[in-house]
Amino acid sequence: MSGAGIGAGSGAGSGAGSGRVIVAGIGNVFQSDDGFGVEVVRVLRHRELPPDVELVDTGIRGMHLAYQLLDGCSALVLVDTVARGGPPGTLHTLEHDMDAPPGPAGEDAAFDAHGMDPAAVLAQLDGLATSMGIARPVGRVLVVGCEPADLEPGIGLSEQVEAAVEPAADAVVALVTGLVTAGSGRT
Repeated sequence: MSGAGIGAGSGAGSGAGSGRVIVAGIGNVFQSDDGFGVEVVRVLRHRELPPDVELVDTGIRGMHLAYQLLDGCSALVLVDTVARGGPPGTLHTLEHDMDAPPGPAGEDAAFDAHGMDPAAVLAQLDGLATSMGIARPVGRVLVVGCEPADLEPGIGLSEQVEAAVEPAADAVVALVTGLVTAGSGRT
């Protein structure tokens, strides 16, 4: 994933033309800050979003998300914790390079049907799509991520990550509005 090229893109494959944008909240709510993505999606359910945006509380159900993505979408926005070395609560917007060769996470990591490693889910999606004769079902994959403070077992977000939930929801609204507008040709 890289932070470059977050602007509107054309995407590729059959999913790119569908116009649908899926926002998936990722994480384990029993692992403290790992529940960040799930909490952001909860907040987004009370926000006004474009009609082509679908919110999904994926949690740790990676296989469920992979199968859901087979229906195609122009973009997938994952909301999750990301450890990039910044202070806890720091937000990052990243774009996954759909054409990059799989690395260790996507190539060698075992897929856990009850876990949620986004790279493994995307690798599994590619395999499922190929086996079903489906062109790439997802046009773009973006991540709105937050630096965690605590990933130990426990319920509830740390103070720093809790403070990042509303700004992350704002970032997702702006991102998906831009994606839907670019996908429809509206300006």
